Amino acid sequence: MARNEALDSWLRYILREERNLTEKAMFGGMAWLLNGHLLCGSRDDGMLARVGPARNAWALALPGVGPMLMRDRALDGWVRAGPISGAETRRRLLDTALAFVRSLPPKEGGEKKRGAKARPAAPRSGRV
Repeated sequence: MARNEALDSWLRYILREERNLTEKAMFGGMAWLLNGHLLCGSRDDGMLARVGPARNAWALALPGVGPMLMRDRALDGWVRAGPISGAETRRRLLDTALAFVRSLPPKEGGEKKRGAKARPAAPRSGRV
């Protein structure tokens, strides 16, 4: 699956000042982890956002947003903003995902235990 370089750049720009952020290849695209927890992702078919179960219905009501499916099963608290969703919708989802993931306790070495080779997200500018 091809990556969406423009969306990757947009996410890097928006997340540029976040501390404890890690970027790595995952799900056929790029993923960003905050304090060891998956925050969001980018692929050619849109942006994945972890909004949390309490905000799931709200997120699904936004234009261009659908459930995150894994093996044809919707994952509660995870949504995908398709290519037609627009930057405003993606920003609202990302802000919601940041609030949710910040509320989780930090993982201590969770990535290293699984053998992941993550690199810190590099600040870059770009817009979608």
